[in-house]
Amino acid sequence: MTAKLTEKARSAALATLQGWTEVAGRDAIGKSFKFADFNQAWGFMTRVALAADKADHHPEWSNVYNKVEIVLSTHDAGGVSEKDVALAKFIDSIV
Repeated sequence: MTAKLTEKARSAALATLQGWTEVAGRDAIGKSFKFADFNQAWGFMTRVALAADKADHHPEWSNVYNKVEIVLSTHDAGGVSEKDVALAKFIDSIV
């Protein structure tokens, strides 16, 4: 089982992530993305989905036309873990 990050470790990790913020009322991080159109948003989600499935760590997300909202939390750890930080870094690398 993956360990939940301590508050100090989570804050340090967030400082390394561009635009990711803590989700109010949850031990989770989130970020909003906006693309030129639906096709670009869907392509982005496909790349994230392939990486997430390979890592066996899946985001919570929603998509409306060119907007994608992503929330990351490791459910079996009860909050943000290194898996979330790694996936967030991957996501940022493909935008």
